[in-house]
Formats: sequence, structure tokens, C-alpha cells
Amino acid sequence: MEPMHQRIKYACYAVNVTMSVVSNLPPLLFLTFRSLYGISYSLLGFLVLLNFCTQLGIDLVFSFFSHKFNIPKTVKTIPLIAVVGFVIYGLFPFLFPQNAYFGLVLGTVIFSAASGLGEVLISPTISALPSKDPDREMSKLHSIYAWGVVGMILVSTLYLVFFGGENWYWLPLAFAVIPLVCAILFFGTQIPEMETPEKTSGALHLLKNKGVWLSVFAIFLGGASECTMAQWASGYLEQALGIDKAWGDILGVAAFALFLGLGRMLYAKFGRNVEKTLLFCGIGASVCYFVAALSPFPWLGLLACALTGLATSMLWPGNIIVASDRFPDGGVFIYAMMAAGGDLGASVAPQLVGIIADFVSANPTAMKYAEGWSLPPEGLGMKVGLLMGLLFPLISIFVYVRLYQVRKK
Repeated sequence: MEPMHQRIKYACYAVNVTMSVVSNLPPLLFLTFRSLYGISYSLLGFLVLLNFCTQLGIDLVFSFFSHKFNIPKTVKTIPLIAVVGFVIYGLFPFLFPQNAYFGLVLGTVIFSAASGLGEVLISPTISALPSKDPDREMSKLHSIYAWGVVGMILVSTLYLVFFGGENWYWLPLAFAVIPLVCAILFFGTQIPEMETPEKTSGALHLLKNKGVWLSVFAIFLGGASECTMAQWASGYLEQALGIDKAWGDILGVAAFALFLGLGRMLYAKFGRNVEKTLLFCGIGASVCYFVAALSPFPWLGLLACALTGLATSMLWPGNIIVASDRFPDGGVFIYAMMAAGGDLGASVAPQLVGIIADFVSANPTAMKYAEGWSLPPEGLGMKVGLLMGLLFPLISIFVYVRLYQVRKK
């Protein structure tokens, strides 16, 4: 690979690490924000919704109007937008603590926009680079996201333990170095041209293809299966299994991300027949959710939560590979639609699990069952919520069977 193409590839990796920080750093700081600024749980939850809605909005814009953008220039602006978002997120509450929430909202919108652009444009950028095996390069790209999550959780957890939550603002400022390095790597390079529909009607024509919608539904289920466990593992391990939060974050959340990255790296090195891989992942994820939700042993529940990362590792990149292979003329439009489907699953499923957990926790009948099982009401609510989360990988099995049948034909 030419040196310039190598620089572009490393810059794309840095964008994916930036995306891992965007999605996973804010939840780690929520309790800190609540204690320092008195922000309610509902307003903190709104930040998560704002993050996903911003990314989803970017996905939809590029689904229908990608032909209106200069794609190579847009790719190069992604890290710059992220830097601005991280700086505002960290500095505004420090400088204006009485208006801290406004700064958090503004920073969230900006760095979420960068993450949304990254979801849509970085995968097709990697695909456009010359490679002997594009599918494996795609898997390697997405494994970088998982390694970013592992590193971010470890660094953030240790920082907060040793330096205290009152100094939290140095974290986003420090993580802003990653997109800054990315911008330097992109500087002076020539991003490959990517296909886009010539006009909006071209995108609408692709929307009439049932196969496109099957692929979008497949990644919706994949995003739901992956992100439900990623977002709820920490709370579940603490509330339902009684594991200390710090250990739960390291052995549960970080281990989940570690297995997520390992699965993607294994496919990048040895993988073949992505449709069959998706089917096995759907089955494995269903088993992990079932064991995690119903296991009476904390260690077994912890192990199931961690192994869910391995089981769901290819559900997002694998579906992108399938869609890009089946619709090679779709270009950026297909990647944007797949990003929208994945983001929708990543936002709807965890929210649904949370609603079910809240409902069960406040139900008088459920409280009686919780007492009988020596569980706090929140713990029982978490178990029922996670059991409902099982539906997404379970349904995905039937979708992946269909994709596998299409491949055999």
C-alpha cells in the first residue's frame, strides 16, 4: 500500500477511536455531573438521546443528499469538528459552572455530528482504498472502535479514581488529542472518490429494493444486540448481580469491548463467508443474553456479559459487508442507510430495556418476587429488561438465515 493510502487508513482508525470516546465517555461521567452540577437523571438521559438523534440525523441527510457534498473534504473535516466538540464539552462547564448543562448539550451535539459523519463516511473510505481483501479490512476498522472503548474505559476509570470527579474536564480535553492527530494525518492526502446517487431520485429508486430494507433491518437488530449489552452491562452487574461498580466496569464493560475487538480481529485475519458468521453470532448472542439474564451465579452472569462482546462482534461490520457486496452501485447511500439502521437499533433497544426495567422495579407484584429471590427491585427490573433484550438477537437469527439462503443461491 502506498504511504499516502497508509496515512489515510491510520487516520480512519483514529476517527473510529474518536467515535468510541463520543459514545462511551459521557455515561461514565453522569454521576459526576449529577454530584457537581445537580443535573437530574432525566436531563442526563436526554444527553444520550441527543447523541444518537444527532448521529441518526446525519445518517439520514447523507442517505438522500450525499450527492450535494464534497465527500473528500467532508471526511477531512470530521476530526476538526470532534476537537471543537470535546473542547466545548470540557471547558464550558469549567468556565461557566452555573450553565454547565448548556455546555454539555452544545458539546454533545458537535462531537455527535462528527461521529455521525464518521459512521457514514469512514467505512466507504476504507473500502475505496486498494486492498487484497476489503472485507477483512472492514472488520479490522471496526475492531479499532472496540479497542478504543477498552482504552477509554481503563484510562477514564483510573483517572477518576486517582484524581477525583471534580477534575473530570481534563478527560475530554485529553481525548481531543486523538482527532487532532487524525486531522494531521489527513492533511495533504487525497481521499479516494466515492460513488453517490446522482440525485435524490437515485436514492429513492434504491429504497424500492426489498433487499435494501432487509439489510437495514438486519443491522438494526445487530446494533440493538450489541449496544443493549454495552450500555446496560455496568448497571446490570452492579444492581442485579451485586458486583462492585469499578470491578463491573473493568471486568464487564471493558471485557465486553475487549471481546468485541477480538472477534473483529479474528475475522479480519481468518474470516470468510460473512453470512454464516452472522448466523453463528446471532445464535451466540441469544445464548449469552439468556445466561446473563437468568444465571443465579454472579461469576457466570459476568462471563456471559463479557462474551456477548465476542458474539455480537460481527453483527455491525458484517452487515455492512453484506450490504456493500449486494449493492455495489449504492455507494455512500448504502453506507448511510446502514448507519441509520444501526443507530436506530442502538438507541431504541437500550431505551426499551430501560423502560421495562423501570416498570418492573416499580411494580408491587414484582417487588414481592424480588424479595423472594433476595434481589432489590431494581435488580429484578434489570433482569427482566435484559431478558427482553434477548428478543433482538433471537429475531436476528431468522434474518441471518434468510441472508445465508440468498448467498447460497
